[in-house]
Amino acid sequence: MGLRINDTAPDFKADSTAGEISFHDWVGDSYAILFSHPKDFTPVCTTEFGAVAQLAPEFEKRNTKVMGVSVDSVEEHKKWKADIEKVAGAPASFPIIDDTSLTVAKAYDMLPADAYLPDGRTPADSATVRTVFIIGPDKKVRLTMTYPMSVGRNFAEVLRALDAVQATDGVPFATPANWVPGQDVIVALSVSTEDAKAKYGDVDVKLPYLRTVKAPK
Repeated sequence: MGLRINDTAPDFKADSTAGEISFHDWVGDSYAILFSHPKDFTPVCTTEFGAVAQLAPEFEKRNTKVMGVSVDSVEEHKKWKADIEKVAGAPASFPIIDDTSLTVAKAYDMLPADAYLPDGRTPADSATVRTVFIIGPDKKVRLTMTYPMSVGRNFAEVLRALDAVQATDGVPFATPANWVPGQDVIVALSVSTEDAKAKYGDVDVKLPYLRTVKAPK
């Protein structure tokens, strides 16, 4: 069975553009985003890694580390980084790990357990390796997204989802559709309206089961 929300993210050790990394140690007390792609020097992924490079200050503000996963080698990653930085106009300072063995791809259920990709593999051979995981400081999987080869990931949405995860982490709230920071949040059904008023102030009761409050700062 694949990884599910609230499962512990598999730990691993891997070589990367930042040296050898032990994943859980690397995450530490931060949030983490692990995102994967099928091969270096491919057009869609170059734009995606460039988008992540541009967003580095935003992730830092959110106490979030970002790591790229590729089924190519560190040597190839280092060459590819020049293209990423040319497209992005920003340094790609986040680590990109070497997953030529498919160890991480299999542990995170990006490929069938018996997958074998021969030398000379193409992006189509590893097409399923296009996934995003948001992982909490407790090393639990908080959110996953998987994309097909033809659809570039929207990292503004990844950032928005990260904000929503952090805004609802350990508190009795949820976020409505299209929520962005600064908007009202939904009070959990486990909290009575009276208790919500006492703790959070005015409660907007749109429906008996849909009640919103100003997001606490």
